[in-house]
Amino acid sequence: MAITTSICSSPNQPPILPTLSLPTIPFTPLKTHHPLQLHLPFPSSSSKFGGNLVSNDALAIAAAAEALVLARAAVEAAIDAVAVTEEIGEVWSCRENGNESSGLVARRKMRRKRRKRLEALDEEMNRDVEDGMVSFGFVRYEHLSPREEAECCLSLKEGARLESERFRVVEAQKHEPTSKQLAKAMGMKMRSIDKVLCKRRESQEKIIRSYRGLVVSVASSYQGKGLSFQDLIQEGSIGLLRGAGKFDHERKWKLSTYVYWWIRQAIIRAIENKSRIIRLPMPGLVEKLIGFQVEMGHVCGMMAKITKAQNSLNQRLQRLPSHDELAEVIKVNASTVKLVCERSRPPISLDRVATVRGSMTLQM
Repeated sequence: MAITTSICSSPNQPPILPTLSLPTIPFTPLKTHHPLQLHLPFPSSSSKFGGNLVSNDALAIAAAAEALVLARAAVEAAIDAVAVTEEIGEVWSCRENGNESSGLVARRKMRRKRRKRLEALDEEMNRDVEDGMVSFGFVRYEHLSPREEAECCLSLKEGARLESERFRVVEAQKHEPTSKQLAKAMGMKMRSIDKVLCKRRESQEKIIRSYRGLVVSVASSYQGKGLSFQDLIQEGSIGLLRGAGKFDHERKWKLSTYVYWWIRQAIIRAIENKSRIIRLPMPGLVEKLIGFQVEMGHVCGMMAKITKAQNSLNQRLQRLPSHDELAEVIKVNASTVKLVCERSRPPISLDRVATVRGSMTLQM
């Protein structure tokens, strides 16, 4: 199989359409949200030779299937390239004829075609939502009704109450309680305890599947701040479950609006606590270390305000502001500003070269 594409766009020559050289492959549109699965029969014989033959056949079939998928994807890419080249050709032909207005019309047609494609995708997405499932890549998200959301939140609250009682028993007895002891402390039957735990686990899975798109949307705006995208999604999911456990469905609020702030808070708190090699302390620990109260909450929050004030004063004064000037803007003590700036400096590696010329490092 060979695919050759060539696109030439110049003011003097019309664009050349891509040339395709493909074998006769029956083409069917790909559905990327359904991964390819191969069901291979394995013989019941346990001989080593038979196992090697089966494994080799399986590898050959899997490689052939993967090659077929790549070939179909290449065909789709080539078809898209042909469509784009035809649109570019219309614009260049109008320019060569000296008709700029026609070029504008061609560009408007291109935008209109793209808009229609997006509208078609939106309609397909809305149909999937009405059916109760929304697909994003390889994962399908459930669409919960308000009644199902209320039931899930109540299950989470009941599970949280059971968990708090377990912690109380652990602190009193200094060891992990058995199911019988926990049921006795809660005044419930062991079967009811197991039922509450199972419902809590199912509710957590339903809520995470339903609102994973919201978590991904919030986490995407905090990329590049010290944590990987997977870690941001994980922390956002923890905040989602924490907010769902505190949601009151009787107030007629939307669960998505309520848990948004919990997701955002969990991600911001994770960036503050886990993005640095040396973790910046919380306010209570700061008071013990430096001997006076930090008026503005977390050190990371104070550092963000100091950075904002520093940028503003730098533009106005055309120089780096002093600690006193920063303290006057954010209304704190100058010693607090100095201490926070010193403690928030990034660490220096011992393997870093100490001089511009030479190979001397800081490590002895």
